[in-house]
Amino acid sequence: MSSKGAKLAYRPIGLLGGLLAGTVSGAVFKQVWKRVADQDDAPDALQSEYPMYQVIISAALQGAIFAATKAAIDRAGARGFTKLTGTWPGD
Repeated sequence: MSSKGAKLAYRPIGLLGGLLAGTVSGAVFKQVWKRVADQDDAPDALQSEYPMYQVIISAALQGAIFAATKAAIDRAGARGFTKLTGTWPGD
């Protein structure tokens, strides 16, 4: 399989992986935030009752968790794809 064909064939797997990463990282972030901030919900940028530093820390933590989860799921999907097809989808 050509690298162009592999990328095209992998696209649906990557899309599903992104959706899964969003779901998993959201659940992980919610649990981490509960423990770190002792609050059930993270602050939203437009909620005036939270100080700026708390909004920024929350957003940075959420972004880091999402990026790490997405990378792990993408890598696992690419490795599984390679085992099935013999072609790495990202090169």
